[in-house]
Amino acid sequence: MTGSARALSGRPAAVPGRLAEPAFPLAGQAPWAGSDPYAAALRAGRGPLFLRRTDGWLLPLEVERWCAGADTVDLEVLDRCEGAVLDVGCGPGRLVAELAARGRTVLGIDVSEAAVAHTVRSGGQSLRRSVFEPLPGEGRWDTVLLMDGNVGIGGDPRALLARVAALLAPGGLLIAETARVDVDERAHVQLVDVTDGHASGSPFPWARIGTRALLDRAAAGGWRTVAQWTSGDRPFVALRSDRSASSSAEPPNSTAVISSQRAR
Repeated sequence: MTGSARALSGRPAAVPGRLAEPAFPLAGQAPWAGSDPYAAALRAGRGPLFLRRTDGWLLPLEVERWCAGADTVDLEVLDRCEGAVLDVGCGPGRLVAELAARGRTVLGIDVSEAAVAHTVRSGGQSLRRSVFEPLPGEGRWDTVLLMDGNVGIGGDPRALLARVAALLAPGGLLIAETARVDVDERAHVQLVDVTDGHASGSPFPWARIGTRALLDRAAAGGWRTVAQWTSGDRPFVALRSDRSASSSAEPPNSTAVISSQRAR
């Protein structure tokens, strides 16, 4: 899936440093093309949509909430954000759109073309990009968000925490939403709409991790806990990166690398 990206409005996102490319999905790609159940759910604004483990266990995904505007719990999180914000796995972009409406510098990234298109239509800036690939403003973001279970991206929270530390400016802030139960597990999953049983692509690695386990891993990785709280039965942690200012920030990569956090 290649092609140059272009901005919907022609105006590049305001991010730390120079944006490697304007924020819009791949040119020539129809946002809702294909039979991806995630794209179909975003188009409808509702599920049912699940992550299905290889043993058949189902984790319901809150598509209706993601496709709505930022709720009270979300707003509490956004009030804690500092400076320029990177929303990793932004989905349909409710948080990006809300921060943009506040006049904040914000960029969303997501591997789903449909999610990126939805975010742009909502008034936010977004790139179709994996968190593990080169990103604009590396080493200069003030806040990184891992909401809606995105702390499970890649199936290895330790690796994800290390990657986020590299994206943040020294002393930068990570706000992560953890699992609602005390769990620390890794599995291979597929996106599936159980109404027709259609699954999207090959199984990909995912993790579920509760607050206690995440704080343990964060401490081992040199993070400092700033806060932990629960709001509307959703648990969160705020962590401060202790990466020193002597660790030189990487300049934004000049070439867009389009990849996926999951197998396609």
